[in-house]
Amino acid sequence: MTVYPFIIPLPFFPHEITGYGLMMMVAFLMGGWLVTLELRRRGLREDYAADMVAAAVVGGIIGAKLWYVALTGDPGALFSRGGLVWYGGFIGGAGAVMLNGWRLRVPLRWTMQLGAPALAAAYALGRVGCFLVNDDYGRPTSLPWGMRFPEGLPPSTAGNLAQLFGIPVPAGINPSTVLAVHPTQLYEAGIMIAAFMVLWSLGRGGRPIGWLFGLYLIFAGGERFLIEILRAKDDRFLGPFTLAQLTSVILIGIGAWLFLRWREGASPAPGNYLETGAKAGSSMT
Repeated sequence: MTVYPFIIPLPFFPHEITGYGLMMMVAFLMGGWLVTLELRRRGLREDYAADMVAAAVVGGIIGAKLWYVALTGDPGALFSRGGLVWYGGFIGGAGAVMLNGWRLRVPLRWTMQLGAPALAAAYALGRVGCFLVNDDYGRPTSLPWGMRFPEGLPPSTAGNLAQLFGIPVPAGINPSTVLAVHPTQLYEAGIMIAAFMVLWSLGRGGRPIGWLFGLYLIFAGGERFLIEILRAKDDRFLGPFTLAQLTSVILIGIGAWLFLRWREGASPAPGNYLETGAKAGSSMT
């Protein structure tokens, strides 16, 4: 199957709307909606969902850009439309959300609990966006669902796969030949949709607040570690292992620690802001 980027041109404007941009917007909206539903179910202040999304957007974009610049050494990428790395976005977005929660005196465990299912769903939607712009695909495959990206980022040609990613290609093949590759973006979307369904279901149980985020980190790190085996990548730093796999192992370790620490015991109170809307330093009259 041959797949081309999903692009909507804008008359009289120098830029176009891409599938990635659309799905990023949908991902943030979906995440906010899911957090709102959970807050509503618990009878807590729904405005906190908008607080979390706003912080995630700002922190996520900054983190994704800075991570990309650190990887490429290209400061000019800070001002380009591309150059967004998920792990950088996750760290930046998570840091901003936690900082904002601290400002509002929302217990960290509540922020983590609310965000866990939403993060899984948003990530799945973001990977659909990567597919729509033909980015982050995998290694060559002869499987029937392999896909060719002649206008991908970069195109999945034999020359690009060999020169940019160091992937062996059949001898004598024309470098301009477009090869079928694993649609790893769709693999990730499917896995994380399943993870979301598990997290959303388990979040309705009576387990302590916060442990769900540990489980999310285990799912997210494990999924990414395995997908990296099939990804067309150029950042392998220790034999076949990539920087993303190292980060995945760290996330799995943190997730396992949080899961074991918080799976039993008492839960913290939601705090004044979630219960009444009163911000730190304010008084209700």
